[in-house]
Amino acid sequence: MVSTVSDPRPGYGKLLRTPGAWTFLLPGFAARQPFAMLTIGIVLLVQHTTGSYGSAGVVAAVTGVAMALFAPQSGQLADRFGQGAVLLPGVLVHTASVSALTALALAHAPLWALFAAAVPTGASVPQIGPMVRARWAAKLDGSPLMTTAAAFESVTDEFTFVIGPVLATALCTGVHPAAGLIAEAVLTLAGGLAFAAQRRTQPAVGGGAAQHRSVRQVSALSVPGVRVLAVVFLGIGTVFGGMQVSLTAFAEEIGRPGVNGLLYGVFAAGNMLSGIACGAIAWKSAPRRRLLVAYPALALTASGLWAMHTVPLLAGLGLLVGLCIAPALITGYTLVETLIPASARTEAFTWLTGSVALGQAAAVTVAGQLADGYGASTGFLVPMGGTVLALVTLLALRARLAPKGVGRVVNGSAGTASERVIGHRPPVSVD
Repeated sequence: MVSTVSDPRPGYGKLLRTPGAWTFLLPGFAARQPFAMLTIGIVLLVQHTTGSYGSAGVVAAVTGVAMALFAPQSGQLADRFGQGAVLLPGVLVHTASVSALTALALAHAPLWALFAAAVPTGASVPQIGPMVRARWAAKLDGSPLMTTAAAFESVTDEFTFVIGPVLATALCTGVHPAAGLIAEAVLTLAGGLAFAAQRRTQPAVGGGAAQHRSVRQVSALSVPGVRVLAVVFLGIGTVFGGMQVSLTAFAEEIGRPGVNGLLYGVFAAGNMLSGIACGAIAWKSAPRRRLLVAYPALALTASGLWAMHTVPLLAGLGLLVGLCIAPALITGYTLVETLIPASARTEAFTWLTGSVALGQAAAVTVAGQLADGYGASTGFLVPMGGTVLALVTLLALRARLAPKGVGRVVNGSAGTASERVIGHRPPVSVD
């Protein structure tokens, strides 16, 4: 059953006129590029120096696993000590680690040395997306604009996946195989430091002993619905990773390496366009129902990629896959905000971004091995497998996505915060 939204959601224009918003949005956009550029930059450089997509995928996978493991800890530290205190050392470590990884790859260092550099590279990826979402939450607490901000951030993530991989691919194929990673490190350093400098808009640290006790009582991952969403986002990560490696291998296989950027750009453009549309619509259906429609569509379209053997067919189906990703991501982030109290929000966002990174890491490894051994088209089996398995989990555990009793998760100030998280939302049905 679907109920009607009483008031249309405020638009993007009103959101972007929020005082101080642009001071963290612009540097935040530059600083969040690593998540979109890092994997493809590593794959293209290591494949160039080793001649193996399998080796390139494993190095990228180590980076992704390290990011997935350390991202939630980064979110917790940011909540406890402040975003600037985490970002300042983090961007410096990341820049140094990417530089070391690049130098080792160009020197044809052994694979274990690349792994050693890949671990701190992934662990230090700045969690800008969750931090920006936390800043919106601090500025808009209790405002109906918060739902618009959540949609806007998902659109920004999609746009990042349009710009980042295409830019990295163009630099690696048109300038130098290492140019993509060098640009990623520069953007991380400049954007991260500029973002960390905006201290007036970062969420307050502290809030009294009672609040600290409430925060410690609840972990985002202890909420069953968040665990289900983590699996869903894991499947989305397999699409990103599998597409990046398999499209690169496909372009090389047909003797047209330059077409890789075009194909991935079409896929990412579909991502962005559907994200803009989803964020602009005042939805009348519950987020859970939207996810149960969007995710099967993603699994269905991703399951056909392996059968596409020409550029036009692969571009067309890639566009459809991209169009299906954004609705799944946006509704996933929307559901998180209804499932958990505000005190655990940043950690929850980092679990989801970490799940995407982990899925991407697994995908680039498996897809790289398949492309090396059996041809580029077999690499596209990875997005199919990842999304189908995640869909089965989603359908089996969909009841856990119902935001039942969110306000009762914690006591005291955190309980009040959690009531504010869902209290400002338009009334929708929970099916």
